[in-house]
Amino acid sequence: MTTALSSRRQLAITGMSCAGCVAAVEAALRSAPGVAEARVNFADRTAQVTGNVSAATLIHAVRAAGYDAAELRDEASAEAEREVAEQAHYRRLIRNAVVAGALAAPLMVGEMAGWLPALATPAGQTFWIAAGLLTLVAMVYSGGHFFTGAWRQFRHHNANMDTLIALGTGAAWFYSMLVALFPASVPSLAQHAYFEAAVTIIALVNLGSALESRARGKISAAIRRLLGLQPKTARIIEGDQERDVPITTLGVGALIRVRPGEKVPVDGELIAGQSTVDEAMLTGEPLPVSKRVGDPVTGGTVNQGGSFVFRATRVGADTVLAHIIASVRQAQNSKPPIGRLADRVAAIFVPSVLIVAVLTALAWFNFGPEPRAGFMLVTTLTVLIIACPCALGLATPISIMVGVGKAAEYGILIRDGAALQRAGQLTVIVLDKTGTVTTGQPTVTAVVTAPGFEESEVFRLAAGLEAGSEHPLAQAILNAARARGLAIPAVEQFAAIAGQGASGAVDGRALLAGNRRLLEERGIDAALLHAEAERLAAQGQTPVFVAVEGRLAGLVTVADPLKSDSAAAIARLRGLGLRLVLLTGDHAATARAIAAQVGIDTVFAEVLPTAKADVIAGLQAGGAVVGMVGDGINDAPALARADVGLAMGTGTDIAIESAGVTLARGSLHGIADAIAISRATLGNIRQNLLGAFLYNTLGIPLAAGALYPMTGLLLDPMLAGAAMALSSFTVVSNANRLRGFRPQEKLT
Repeated sequence: MTTALSSRRQLAITGMSCAGCVAAVEAALRSAPGVAEARVNFADRTAQVTGNVSAATLIHAVRAAGYDAAELRDEASAEAEREVAEQAHYRRLIRNAVVAGALAAPLMVGEMAGWLPALATPAGQTFWIAAGLLTLVAMVYSGGHFFTGAWRQFRHHNANMDTLIALGTGAAWFYSMLVALFPASVPSLAQHAYFEAAVTIIALVNLGSALESRARGKISAAIRRLLGLQPKTARIIEGDQERDVPITTLGVGALIRVRPGEKVPVDGELIAGQSTVDEAMLTGEPLPVSKRVGDPVTGGTVNQGGSFVFRATRVGADTVLAHIIASVRQAQNSKPPIGRLADRVAAIFVPSVLIVAVLTALAWFNFGPEPRAGFMLVTTLTVLIIACPCALGLATPISIMVGVGKAAEYGILIRDGAALQRAGQLTVIVLDKTGTVTTGQPTVTAVVTAPGFEESEVFRLAAGLEAGSEHPLAQAILNAARARGLAIPAVEQFAAIAGQGASGAVDGRALLAGNRRLLEERGIDAALLHAEAERLAAQGQTPVFVAVEGRLAGLVTVADPLKSDSAAAIARLRGLGLRLVLLTGDHAATARAIAAQVGIDTVFAEVLPTAKADVIAGLQAGGAVVGMVGDGINDAPALARADVGLAMGTGTDIAIESAGVTLARGSLHGIADAIAISRATLGNIRQNLLGAFLYNTLGIPLAAGALYPMTGLLLDPMLAGAAMALSSFTVVSNANRLRGFRPQEKLT
């Protein structure tokens, strides 16, 4: 028995035929006890459910709503099964279309050429009864799923696309069979059979669904590529023996050998040998990365050089690749705000169409010309067929799936559809400095002492204090002191002071190290070295003031070099029409110098971590849609406060968890790529929604006969079936255009 666990579960849903089904399945899942959130993706027929609920409970809820479900556990096998099922479904639809079309074609040609006998003659009656029976066989074989689906929905007090198709074609067949059996029961003008219309519509709907299925199969290419990155086996070392084992059997601590050209099977730490590793799948960067003992290696990356041995540290669902796949899948199943309108409309669309169909039938029967019954049947049938909201339901999720997959190709992990949509609407990008615009690997550039203090002593004491800190500036001082061969004393009573520096005791003396504000708040006059600090800061160096026993002892300056592509990436962001802001806790002069080097006009410097979110809020209050880019723990509140948080993948886990978008390669070009992909995806969604809305809003009045009083023209039910089938294919094909999109190009 499946036990209830607080987790995220993924289900494969079968029986969904239109966007109206999405609302029914979501409502059924959300009504299950323990469900916190449920999202259904009509594009790939899956559902993601979060909460304290068992898979059995969820499946029961889906079945109670008239559909079926199965839990997807292993991502790789699930994707393979889904692909096999999709291919089988495509072949079945093609077969259905061929069978129905084989009967429809001669009936249509014969009807148009006048070769078929009239119903009023005995031969004609026999012919049309036989044609009706053959049509029934074709409808059961090729369209039986429409009727069983409609009956299932009726039993559960629902209606969907199957309902519309079954009612339309069923009404056409029953009317035609009635006329064939009892031609005298209707006026002579109404003595017409519509068998060819019923079977042609079934053929066209099956063909359209097959084309949609084939095009939709390309959408999951991103997931399949990611799954293909992981090898199936790993070569483990056990004593003096080496053997290949399935990676599913690997445990943490296993020793694994990777030979040249092989993929790294799981995450770990290199313990013997050295090599260069292609990490393009993780970062998007084509240049291989050198790996030596102690360096981390990531599952799915490719060993290019020598052989090495590493110890597994993360396996199975804990690996970076597994998290990437889960992140992409989660984002592809999410719904942006722009898609919720379509969902709401689709949820009430089918019942509304049924009402319109009834009104159309009543209007033609009561006010239409003779033969009223014939006109009533044609218009009602056409309304039912043309109004299926499939294209409307596919418009958003199909584009989201492609857009999120495209972003993953460029090392951009998007958490959900809302972040994808909002990224394309940003007007201001706020950048942290250290580790974002700069490399985050600062080095000491100068040591300046106050009267009465020796340089080596100041440096030694500062290094001792900073040994207790994990801040990049502290590490730079500590590394430089070690490089000079200085003995690093132990620190006591260490305390980090957020946004200012640190305090502690070294060699029994009270020390402070940090910015000028820290010293001034402790009553220590730093004016003596202020001018020198400003001069060095203007060159892009960060001054760290050092005080010993309440006296200014000296100044250590640290420079954090710019990333090689920061200036080019920022120029690209400006080209996208974005306003750039530098937000940092660093010295104001240093921040202005860095901003000037990369072309940023607005600078907020010496900002405490707690105040960074306030700066974001201030920009938002002015009407800006703000994206915050950062990599540190101190950036987490600002990342969460921004409209879109963009975390550098090289940063801390807390920053990444606070962000809606993660840039795996740590380059600011990833921001421009994310925005370009977002804008292209949003544009694609708008095209799809506009097409779907126009199709339905224009198609239904035409089908009801709106043009007949002026032109005498009615829309043929077969043309309505073809248009309905092709509308979904058009939406999917338009979404597939995104697969060839390049972030530095415009989508036409």
